[in-house]
Amino acid sequence: MHHIPVEPPAFFHRGPSPLSRLALLGLLSIALLFADSRFRYLENVRQVVGIVLYPLQRAVQLPGEAVAYVGDYFGSKRQLADDNAHLKQELVAQAPAVHSAAIAEIENARLKALLDVSRRFPGAAIAVEVLYMGRDPFSQKVFVSKGVDAGVKAGDAVIDDQGVVGQVTRAYPMMGEVTLITDRDYAVPVKIERNGVRSIMFGNGTGRAPELRFIASTADVKIGDRLLTSGIDGTYPAGLAVAEVVDVDRNTGQMFARITCRPLAGVERSQFLLVLGREAALPARPEEPAEAETAKKGRKGRRG
Repeated sequence: MHHIPVEPPAFFHRGPSPLSRLALLGLLSIALLFADSRFRYLENVRQVVGIVLYPLQRAVQLPGEAVAYVGDYFGSKRQLADDNAHLKQELVAQAPAVHSAAIAEIENARLKALLDVSRRFPGAAIAVEVLYMGRDPFSQKVFVSKGVDAGVKAGDAVIDDQGVVGQVTRAYPMMGEVTLITDRDYAVPVKIERNGVRSIMFGNGTGRAPELRFIASTADVKIGDRLLTSGIDGTYPAGLAVAEVVDVDRNTGQMFARITCRPLAGVERSQFLLVLGREAALPARPEEPAEAETAKKGRKGRRG
């Protein structure tokens, strides 16, 4: 018995072949591309699709952007830390130079002031540098860089740009020993600049201020008075600044007041000093009698 083939129903009909569909869709795509490129028919469709797909695009991009942001944050933080460390190193490296420049500027100013002072004593001033302090803690002494070979002699006055520092007490071949005015019982004849009252200022040793001694309780001395060298000792030229009165105690129970002073010179801090020879402190040499008589006769002869 033979089977007769049965045709499938119409709704199972497969339609055109796949190759035909591909050709049709290809032609349709080419036509749409041509129409869009020439007449931009699909521009509005593209805008709508872009708006609809934007949230999805952002959602896809967010993880990558978050990772990039975190990486940039930590990278920037590390870079800032490295830059900060580098700047700190540069600051530390430059600090000595800046500090040295400030010190050099101060020293230059002091040297200029010292040069101006030395011009007041032409031929009698010797510039020296402080080498070191004395080892004895109970004496106030410094050692300077020049001695007998440079003309420094025991008894010469020592000053800086602010005033009296002390006196040369020993002169060695290559250096000198200077006793400061703050040394115990070192005395400097002084006078008060305001009224000319004479007195003597004595040093009190390490850690104690000098004093004016043997001044009556009724004497005209005030806090702030400047003390100048009187010049009567033949060591210091008259008029050099010595100290300033900082305290006056008249109620001591004795006949003399207790007057405390503060040295005006850089007694323990000046690096450069001037040594003044005795000729700077001595007054001008008076005219000899024979020379004076000869000068008078010469004037009389010219008048005759």
